[in-house]
Amino acid sequence: MNVLVLNAGSSSLKYQLINVETHEVLAKGICERVGSAEAFHKHGIDENEVVHDTPMPDHNAAMALVLEALTSGPTKAIDSLDDIDAVGHRVVQGGKYFDQSVLIDDDVIAKIDELAELAPLHNKAALMGIEACRAQMPGKPMVAVFDTSFFQTIPPKAYMYPLPYELYEKHAIRKYGAHGTSHRYIAERAAAFMDEPLEDLKLITCHLGNGCSISAIDHGVAVDTSMGLTPLDGLMMGTRCGAIDPAIVPLIMEKENLTAAEVNDLMNKKSGLLGISGISNDLRIGQYIAVMGGVDGIVLTAGVGENCDKMRRMIFAGLQPLGIKIDLEKNRKGLRGEREISTDDSEVRIVIIPTDEEYMIARDTYQLVKEGSMEITELA
Repeated sequence: MNVLVLNAGSSSLKYQLINVETHEVLAKGICERVGSAEAFHKHGIDENEVVHDTPMPDHNAAMALVLEALTSGPTKAIDSLDDIDAVGHRVVQGGKYFDQSVLIDDDVIAKIDELAELAPLHNKAALMGIEACRAQMPGKPMVAVFDTSFFQTIPPKAYMYPLPYELYEKHAIRKYGAHGTSHRYIAERAAAFMDEPLEDLKLITCHLGNGCSISAIDHGVAVDTSMGLTPLDGLMMGTRCGAIDPAIVPLIMEKENLTAAEVNDLMNKKSGLLGISGISNDLRIGQYIAVMGGVDGIVLTAGVGENCDKMRRMIFAGLQPLGIKIDLEKNRKGLRGEREISTDDSEVRIVIIPTDEEYMIARDTYQLVKEGSMEITELA
């Protein structure tokens, strides 16, 4: 089965065409700056990648361009749209409604739209991608895969904020997490790499890229994660501040005469590493060891986790008393792929697993389309 995986942003449309049975990426690319005069389309794999400046007034036009590139000309990967069996959409916020991926229908679309207030930049963009697909490929089965669904297993003690309970009841203010598709993938792959059943392991998974999050996965079940109501919470990131004293927000608004929207933009786009031009260690690894009563493996992924040996050294520098030891030679630059970087006598295995969220979306889509519709349940 060939699955077209889409990740729509407010001004972008990222895609991969994947054969799920062979795990082969047939084509991939991205439409950038959709809606602007500087729009361009990047399509191809590795050395075959080509870039064209192309007008794209909206996501529907971008979708048409993608489908044309997949089915015609020098970038052709398939003969016709009939060779696309299904479409999988990345959706950030599934809220209380979705604890797993689902086939998309009008009810699902309405719920994604309702949840947009919890992820306004992401859910609205996903809906634009879904509507563009509906217009260009009517009747094609589509699946929504949610970043938050993997964390619907975390207990109330982890997801509740110490605020008046009525705010949770009225506005669903709680921790939802994000990057769940990535954490789910690297946990499964780490278990396979370690040659242990996932159900027998206590893992700490670290997605460290421009966006960063850490999760505690106890015997295959997520029990805590660093991101909160939105992807702004938790670790310091590339441009996001992560967890800060909440009193800072009204103070900045008063001192800098900023609106709520402006201070939100500052915390999301102008803070983090960009804001302070430095790097940070985070103590949640130790915190999550306590949450699970021990740890068998720590898994790293994404741009920083996979490629920055200096950051990995800093992360594990003070953890030797916990039996966590990094092997400096294994950690050196130049190595790629799935690998272990802990010493032979480390009590906890440190594993690097390159993430593949697109494959997870394609796999979920494949399974749901083969098995038929799945009932949507609202979680308590």
